[in-house]
Amino acid sequence: MTDCTVRLTGPEDQETYDGFVAGNIKGHFCQSWAWGDLKATTDWEPLRLLAFRKDQPAGALGVLKRRIPKTPFSIFYAPRGPVADPGDTEAMDALWEACRKLAGTHRAIMLEIDPDIPESNREYIEYFEKCGFRRSGTGEGFEGTQPRYVFRLDIRPTEDELFAAMHPKTRYNIRYAVKKGVTIREMTDRQELDAFYDILKETADRDGFLIRSRQYYFDIWDRMVPRGEAVFFMADFGGAPIAGTLAMFCGDKCWYLYGASSNAHRNVMPNYLIQWHMIREAKARGCTLYDFRGVPGELTEDNPLYGLYRFKKGFAGEFTGFMGQYVLVYRPLLYRLWNVAEPLYYKGIRRLIRLRRRWRDKN
Repeated sequence: MTDCTVRLTGPEDQETYDGFVAGNIKGHFCQSWAWGDLKATTDWEPLRLLAFRKDQPAGALGVLKRRIPKTPFSIFYAPRGPVADPGDTEAMDALWEACRKLAGTHRAIMLEIDPDIPESNREYIEYFEKCGFRRSGTGEGFEGTQPRYVFRLDIRPTEDELFAAMHPKTRYNIRYAVKKGVTIREMTDRQELDAFYDILKETADRDGFLIRSRQYYFDIWDRMVPRGEAVFFMADFGGAPIAGTLAMFCGDKCWYLYGASSNAHRNVMPNYLIQWHMIREAKARGCTLYDFRGVPGELTEDNPLYGLYRFKKGFAGEFTGFMGQYVLVYRPLLYRLWNVAEPLYYKGIRRLIRLRRRWRDKN
């Protein structure tokens, strides 16, 4: 028996829902109302559950639903959910039961989650397993599946203390960018997203990865920038933009979500200065945590992403591994079929990336 009740929220609940998510210790931008609205532009349908105890919010679960093509069935994904105090199993139990009923209505075959919980927290992982969750596979079908390994920086110390803790080479590169005349600014004109996207395309071509459409970044601006939940930054050199980033805010946390740098003038180290600017901006906004997002788990120098790991490590954040992706299966037979079909589709995506790299290398 639980004292918690759960309801499926509507637009009239947005402020209550967002207020709880932003204020909770496990609040995350991926669980925000605006993020659900953003994902609705990419064929996901947001469904938001809010648990109450004595008329006060006690837990939240922002679920993204996607129809499985050519079938009446769907999949559920709750990025970085649930949002609840880690010890409040009563609220989470109520959310799982409400989600199970919702899955029946929407013919969902499973719920995938990747909670903001360190892999060292065995007690929490055991709770999930008792609830019926089990480790899932790669989760490639979820497009925005959250990284398992990140660097996180406690930004409560003073700016001087944060700067002093950095790797000497990182401090040198920040000072070098300033000396060379690189400047950082917050983007205030929506039309500047064209320049940001052009630099992002340049980065993708150079490093061989796929990016979302130009419209996606305009959608982020429209849904999140006016509410202060997203901020685009630009690095200028000689009067021209040479690098850009996107920061996400939720409560007292900030995440570095996307970054791009032009092939020109990379030698003036704009990426270092723009990160330092974002950290200082997050601190000025009252944040206590800065998340550099994904880094490779295999920390060997022959890893293709080791340079990214070294860059982020230079800012003296703490390497953090999360518990990973877990799945709660509602329809076992269909889930097994999904596990067969899904990798075939994403094998084609990976092949497309390889072909693009070959074409780039030849041209």
